[in-house]
Amino acid sequence: MELYALKGYQNVSITDLQFALDIGRGTLYYYFKDQDELFYTCMEKFFLEPKQRALSNVSENTGIDLMIKVMLDYLHNLEEALLTFDTKTINTSNVNDLMFTAYSKFPSLHRKAQRLALKELELWRKAIYNDQRAGLIRRDIDREQIAIMFTHIKNSYDSGLGQTQMDFSLLEKTYSEFHHLLKL
Repeated sequence: MELYALKGYQNVSITDLQFALDIGRGTLYYYFKDQDELFYTCMEKFFLEPKQRALSNVSENTGIDLMIKVMLDYLHNLEEALLTFDTKTINTSNVNDLMFTAYSKFPSLHRKAQRLALKELELWRKAIYNDQRAGLIRRDIDREQIAIMFTHIKNSYDSGLGQTQMDFSLLEKTYSEFHHLLKL
């Protein structure tokens, strides 16, 4: 993942992968049909599976506070994984470029990501509904629009802002501020 994030998918060769993985070409081809299969597997394991695990921990009666916590935990885990990379020049731009490449190259991966995004949106809807029923937030808000806004907080977040590493503290504050507005 680090190599792909640093150099971009198009610029990583089989030799680069052999060196980074410290394995021979035969061993690489024993486990992966080709470089595309390795890239697909990396993207799935690094980005989609952690999000799937995070979302599967959300119950039907979860409220907004817990939903925010689940999303922040997921993002902090991603941040921790990125911090294990030797290079500290990987930021959200690198990650976004990789995702764009992966989704363009592998429509099935894109469909999996879309299903996860729809599941996340549905969980936000339910969390908002649960908090409305419990009287924790205003009842006069449009649940659909607010759910979309919660997903956009995460999806539009770009910690780049001149920084080389991701810092999710701003994202945490944005979630909290938006949630506070729903209570007024």
